[in-house]
This record gives sequence, C-alpha cells and structure tokens, in this order.
Amino acid sequence: MKIDLSHQHILVTGGTRGIGAAISRLLVKCGASVVANYHSQEEAAERLKKELGSQLHLIKADLGGAMEVTRLFTETMDYFNGRLDGLVNNAGIAIPSSIEKSVIDWTDDWLRTMDVNVNAVGLLSMRSVKQFMKQETGGRIITLSSRAAFRGDTEDYLAYATSKAAVVSLTKSIARAYGKHEIKAFVVAPGFTKTDMAQKFIDQYGEDFAKSDIALKELTQPEDVAPTIAFLLSGHMDHATGTTIDINAGSYVH
Repeated sequence: MKIDLSHQHILVTGGTRGIGAAISRLLVKCGASVVANYHSQEEAAERLKKELGSQLHLIKADLGGAMEVTRLFTETMDYFNGRLDGLVNNAGIAIPSSIEKSVIDWTDDWLRTMDVNVNAVGLLSMRSVKQFMKQETGGRIITLSSRAAFRGDTEDYLAYATSKAAVVSLTKSIARAYGKHEIKAFVVAPGFTKTDMAQKFIDQYGEDFAKSDIALKELTQPEDVAPTIAFLLSGHMDHATGTTIDINAGSYVH
C-alpha cells in the first residue's frame, strides 16, 4: 500500500535530527508539505532543507518557553496559509538529573523537562485541536512518548519518564473528547533508538549493553519509527485513535 500524504500540511517538532529528521524525510517523500521545527542545531537543519527542498520549511523555536511555542504555531499557520492537517509532537529532552544534585539544580532540570516534553505538547495540541475544529475537516495528532512511560526509567531520568507518561494521558483525552469532530490522536512509544541523544549513553556504557535490553539483534534506527508516523497520518488507522503503538524492539511489551 502506497502512503499518499499529498496536499497535507504537517508540523513536526524537533523535525531536523534523529527520529524527527527521519519523519520529515518520509512525510515529504509521501507528498506532504512539512514545517520542521528545530532549536539549536542550525547546520543539521540547513542540511535537511537542502536535501528535501521546497516541501520542507524550517522554523527555529525553543519549546521550553510558552511564547516561543505560540510563535511557532502562528508562523506555521502563516506559512500554511491557515491550513493544518497533522501535528507530530516529536521534540523532547532527557536531562540526567541525580537526586544528589542540589534541590535548585534538580528542580531546574525537572521544570525544563516538563516545559519541553509536556507543556509544549499540550499547547501545540490545544492550538491544533482548535484549528482542526475551525477548519471543520478534522486532523491528526501524533505524540512521541517512550517505553519509559510504561516501564519506568533509571534514577537519573525520573522527570523524563514522568513527562512521557503525561502525554499518553493527554493523547487519550484528546482522542475521546474530540473524535466526533474528526480529530484523531495517537501515541508512538519508541524504545532505545540510535540517535545523537542516545549516542551519549552508548559512549558511556557501550552498544552491547544497550543491545542486551532488546529482543532483536540490532538497535532501533530512526527509520524504523518513521513509517508508523506516516501511516497514522494517512488515515488508514483512524479507528485506532487513542492507542499507543510500541516500537521498542521487544524490550517492553505491555
């Protein structure tokens, strides 16, 4: 089955590196017009823009601040001439934060994680729902969570696991509340995926250690996650609204 996303206008947060870049590439390949948000990695964003051309538009924004999130959405709608078909909440951060840190530093890490991983997702989802209802055409929201939302995480990533669990509940609530308005919402929960962010873990503990936690021979790649996103945006999975799809190489099955 060919996935056809032509004429769709889709916002992908964190859309120029790792899983986000793989998503942006595939959505463009399927015919979508994509706004890819990024924060600080200008060179990676420009490389992706050069690769994908006019179907990709870049918007720089720090999702840790509500005003920046609002600006991102406003500029996205301006670029799309007031039309939005899909939102992919992909951007996220994982700050290692031991409880041995000072209370102030630990709290700063916690709040920063919630700002990017929860508050930005909530605000963008709310704005998208309102836009979908205004258009009277519906739309789809896909939020990247994590296996950590369901199985927990290590002591240094309490905030990360908590934030990823929060967006699962948000997604289920959107699916239940707005389904009659043709608005669908899904969660995709990857496990350990070989990205720049994960490379720090690999450098510290080794790739063999990471592989010991999964059922398959090879670590999940960003390109293993992207097809599910495209398929959900195509409309072929609408009756799975509210569900979570695990892509974690069998490391957590629930």
